[in-house]
Amino acid sequence: MEHRLISAIETALGWNGPSKLGRGFVRGRVDDPALFTRILTPNRLLDIAMRRSLNRPQFRCFRNGEEVHPAIYYNDSVSPRGQSIPMVNMHRLGDLLRDGATLIMDQVNVFDPTMEVACRALQWWAHERVQVNAYLTTNDAAGFPLHWDDHDVLIVQLAGEKEWEVRGTSRNVPMYRDADPNNSPSDDILWAGTMTPGDVMHIPRGHWHQATRTGSGTGKSLHVTFGITKRTGASWLTWLADWSREHEIFRHDLDRRDSTDVQALTDAAARLIGERPPAGYLAAYERETTPSRHVPYVDTLGALDAAVCTTHFPPQIEENSATVDIVTSGKKLTFAAETLPALRLLLSGQPVHLNQATAIAGAEATKVAEILVEEEICAPLTPELSSGYTGLVTNATF
Repeated sequence: MEHRLISAIETALGWNGPSKLGRGFVRGRVDDPALFTRILTPNRLLDIAMRRSLNRPQFRCFRNGEEVHPAIYYNDSVSPRGQSIPMVNMHRLGDLLRDGATLIMDQVNVFDPTMEVACRALQWWAHERVQVNAYLTTNDAAGFPLHWDDHDVLIVQLAGEKEWEVRGTSRNVPMYRDADPNNSPSDDILWAGTMTPGDVMHIPRGHWHQATRTGSGTGKSLHVTFGITKRTGASWLTWLADWSREHEIFRHDLDRRDSTDVQALTDAAARLIGERPPAGYLAAYERETTPSRHVPYVDTLGALDAAVCTTHFPPQIEENSATVDIVTSGKKLTFAAETLPALRLLLSGQPVHLNQATAIAGAEATKVAEILVEEEICAPLTPELSSGYTGLVTNATF
C-alpha cells in the first residue's frame, strides 16, 4: 500500500523504508500544506470529541501543566429512558481553549477513518503496530514536562507552532516494564526549536523530550504523534515461554535438590531457542495478529460493490501448483490457483471496486471478495472508510 503521508515522511527524513526507525533522532520538512490539512485539522479534532462518548484517559485536558478534572468539561447526557452517557461539554471545553489549554486524544485512529488508514499504512510499512495521538494546544499553555516514551514516535506538525526540546537517552532502549525506573533526564540536548506546519520529527524510544507554547502568546498548535511499538528480545523470550508449554519438561515442578533435572531443563531451553529463533517470532506475530474492527458484510443490507484489505499487516500469498494459500490474522485460507489475480488486487491494501475487478480479473473476483470480507480479511468499502483513502491512497491498479 502506497500512502502519500509515508512518502512525504520518507522524503523529509531522507529515509528509504523503515530501517532507520529507532536508530537516531532526525528532523525534516514537507512542503505540501494540502497534505497536512487533509490529515487532520483542529476543528475536525473537536468534531470527533463532540460526536462521541469519550472517557479519560482517551481524552484529556491540561492547563498550566496539570490535568483538568474531567468534571469541569464533561456532562452526563441523560436519555429519555434515564440512561447516562458521558459527553464532552463543548461550551466548557471552548472556555478552556480560549484561556489556553492542551487537549490530548489518544488513538484517534479508532474514531477517524483518515487516521485509521494512515496507521494501517504505517503498519504495513514498518511491520509493527502503530497508533496515533493528537495534541491541540491553544494560546500560552504548557505541555507535558520532560519525559521519554517506551516506543519510537513520528511527530507531524499539522497547524500552528510549538516549542520543543529533545535530549538524548539516560538509559539505552528503556522499556515500560524494565529493571530500572529511568527517572533522571539526560543533559545532552540534541535539538531545541520551533515546529511549524510541515515539520516532521522522529524521536527514538528513550529520548527525553518536551513541548510547550508557554510564552508564545496567542495562537494554536496541532500535532499528531504516531507511536510505533517495535518487538524486542524480551518480546521474543515471552513468546518462547508460551511455546515451552508444549514440552512436558517445562511443565514439571522445579526441583531445588536435583541438579540432573536442572541440566535437562537447560538443554531443553537451548533446543527451544534453536527451534524458534527471533525471525520465526516476528513472522508469527504478523501472521497471528487478530482481525481489526470493521463494519461486517451483511448481504441483506445490499450487494458488496467495493472492498479493501484491512489486516494489520500485509497478508502472505503462498502460491502452490493448483492452489493459493492466504495466511493472515491467525487464519489460512486456500483458493484455486486461477483466483490469484483477484487475490493480488483485493489484498493490495488499496480500495477495489468489484465491477472493475471483475472486468479484469474475472467473474470469480466478486466471490473471492465476499469470502475475504466474511473472513474479516477485507472490509466493505463504506463511504466513511473510503474517505480515509481519498487523496491519500490510490485505488488498486489492474
